Amino acid sequence: MRLNRRTALGLGTVATAGTVLGAAAPASAAEATETSPTTPARAARRVAAVFTRHSTEAGGNWQAYVSVADPAGAPVVAVQADPDRRIEAYSVNKIAVATAVLDKVDRGLLTLDQQVEVSAAIVVPGGDGIFSLDGAYPSMVTLGHVLANLLTVSDDTAVRLCGLVAPAAEINSILVAKGFPNTQVEPVANPNRFFLGTSTPRETHDLLRALVAGTLLSPASTTYLLGLLRSPVAFTDGIRRTMSSDERARVATKAGWFADARHEAGVIFDRSGAAVLTYALFADGQANPEDFGATHPAVQARAAMGPKFLAAVDRIAGVGTTFRITARRPSNGG
Repeated sequence: MRLNRRTALGLGTVATAGTVLGAAAPASAAEATETSPTTPARAARRVAAVFTRHSTEAGGNWQAYVSVADPAGAPVVAVQADPDRRIEAYSVNKIAVATAVLDKVDRGLLTLDQQVEVSAAIVVPGGDGIFSLDGAYPSMVTLGHVLANLLTVSDDTAVRLCGLVAPAAEINSILVAKGFPNTQVEPVANPNRFFLGTSTPRETHDLLRALVAGTLLSPASTTYLLGLLRSPVAFTDGIRRTMSSDERARVATKAGWFADARHEAGVIFDRSGAAVLTYALFADGQANPEDFGATHPAVQARAAMGPKFLAAVDRIAGVGTTFRITARRPSNGG
């Protein structure tokens, strides 16, 4: 098991916070403050204290990069724990795969309403998602349906369906051209299939920052992708677990889990819909690697971090474009 002693002891994050922001308050003192911070620097100190406390309690190895938006200038770095280590990103890289597919949509090479075939041979047996549950193949679905399942229920077969329209080599070249050379899928013998590959906390963070800044994709594709990541059916076991439905709508998130790794990355928006906090949290080496549910130590740690991150930035204004979410109303059929 790899173990980053500085992260496990909380030294890496506190040292960073002290260097960038001034002396960091102890976690208990920072979290005990009832009112939300009113400046990005104070919010970042609160976020650093929260991360240090809960990642240390969970144990294992953490790599992370978290920043708080500052309307006066560059984002304030709250957490950087081994931010440039290239690691297996697992399903967090489904955001990168979707980015490559939507880049082709933006260039007129694909459309969201074009259809792809779900054959029995392409279904990942027992994989996460819903395509493996259908039990009736072949079927035809739109590319929009594929991406919706890729980014909400993290469907594994959806990865292979994306490969039909965007081969591994093309995905990697698109990501390199956009400035993300470490965020790459791993090709296999079949050019239309791939493992989800690698990234670094900093690159995943920066990709999300570019997305909300509108420099990664067209406005339409940006709104579409964020709408999937902010939807009620998107991942709720981690950062969003103990939030109201309105609070969950302020968080765009994607998790990734495999072997002993439990990752999550996303963006928290202010009440107007502007991005205010961006996080990339990668963790492995914790206890109970066979537990893929909400009781895994790293997932529990992120569930504890989520509401406290939101509270830390609740009085901070985000920056850039506002992305308002359409109110979702439950239906009783009919």
